[in-house]
Amino acid sequence: MSRTKKKEIDFLEGPLTKSILLFTLPVMATGVLQFLYNASDSAVVGWLIGRDALGAVSSTGSLSNLITGLFIGLSVRASVAVSHALGSRRFDDAHDTVQTAITLSCILGLIVAVFGFFACKPLLEIMGTVDECIEQSTRYMKIIFLGIPAQMVYNYGTSILRANGDTKNPLIFLVISGAVNVVMNIILVFVFRDVWGVAAATIISQYLSAFLTVRLLCRLDNCCRLDISRLYIKKEKLGKILRIGLPAGVQSVLFSFSNVIIQSSINSFGNAAIVAGNGAGANVDGLIYIAQNSFYHAALTFTGQNLGGHKLGRIRKSCRDCMILVSIVGIIIGAGCYAAGPELLSIFARSDEEVIKYGMIRLLYMGVPYFLCGTMEVMSGTLRGLGASMTSMIVSLIGACVFRVVWIATVFRAVGTLESIYISFPISWFLTTLAAYVCYRIIFAKTKRRLEAEDGAATVERELNSSGDE
Repeated sequence: MSRTKKKEIDFLEGPLTKSILLFTLPVMATGVLQFLYNASDSAVVGWLIGRDALGAVSSTGSLSNLITGLFIGLSVRASVAVSHALGSRRFDDAHDTVQTAITLSCILGLIVAVFGFFACKPLLEIMGTVDECIEQSTRYMKIIFLGIPAQMVYNYGTSILRANGDTKNPLIFLVISGAVNVVMNIILVFVFRDVWGVAAATIISQYLSAFLTVRLLCRLDNCCRLDISRLYIKKEKLGKILRIGLPAGVQSVLFSFSNVIIQSSINSFGNAAIVAGNGAGANVDGLIYIAQNSFYHAALTFTGQNLGGHKLGRIRKSCRDCMILVSIVGIIIGAGCYAAGPELLSIFARSDEEVIKYGMIRLLYMGVPYFLCGTMEVMSGTLRGLGASMTSMIVSLIGACVFRVVWIATVFRAVGTLESIYISFPISWFLTTLAAYVCYRIIFAKTKRRLEAEDGAATVERELNSSGDE
């Protein structure tokens, strides 16, 4: 057996909980490291430049996510398509999907980079970015958008690797590129004392991680191998990616849009300390999200491959195990981050008491109950793995995005406090989780009936009654 194959996890056989943990731990470590490296941008800026620069960097996240969310969301469909093909042993389909996905990522990356570069300042102005931050925010964003093609390729490439069962190599690549990012951050920001330095360090590391990912894909010895010399888009595979990927992308955009409204509401206070405190708090509770998001990827990949293999019992059990594990992880890390909040926030705020005060408000109302976001993500991943990406989008749209927009227009307008903004998040997570679970039960039952018609009722029932943890 090749070294490549030894790194692959078998999603269709063997102990289920063990397989989930083997899958999620490297993904979690990758996400945490990525978070830490990204957070180093804010930390270096906050310490070496100051509060206004930290506010400038912090105020750009929701905007960049809004612009890139649609296209990065398409990588979800690429992962699902590869998972389904591998699960049903359609290796030629998997290869065509890989070629199409990587080609698509290059094209979309260039489009987004050009648009974002020229549109970022007007969009920041529309968001009501505070005057002290607007010029630095614009400089930072222009450079960040030059790295979008690399970000696209990396996201699509790692989605393919995870669908193939390889979660270790993306972690290794991130360690390498992240270390470069931190070193370049310190050098460029220390020398030039401007936010463009931290942005330049970020895109250097992004292109490095994209290069390493593509290099590995080209060296695989199975159907997920990338042939860089003959990139192409297969119309049929593109249609499948768009059909399920667009809802995922639209969902990401809608979430980002609601977050832009939230950011605009925070900007409306006209206080750089509030903006910086919110940004510092977001960096801390982002750690909680990243740790939990690994279970989203697990639910998505396990459901996708086992659906392709007609193993409904393992789908049901993977959903259950992921919900339990994500809740445990979220509660522990959420409570821990709040308890250590002042120390963690000081990393970004240089012991600025006013900034830390506002950051702690965010951690109390969002960080502590963040496990609810994890359960929402697991249900979303399960629905997408079942092929119900449109359902997932609609549920998220109504339960989270529309709810938050309405909340800002009513409750926040009436109360006008930071607390009234932040409390909308855990409420929306809880409502969305409930709605997604109801949809999952309905879709699972429909899938069971379809497979019974295809495979015979006895076979499906036998699979459902199996332990899945043998």
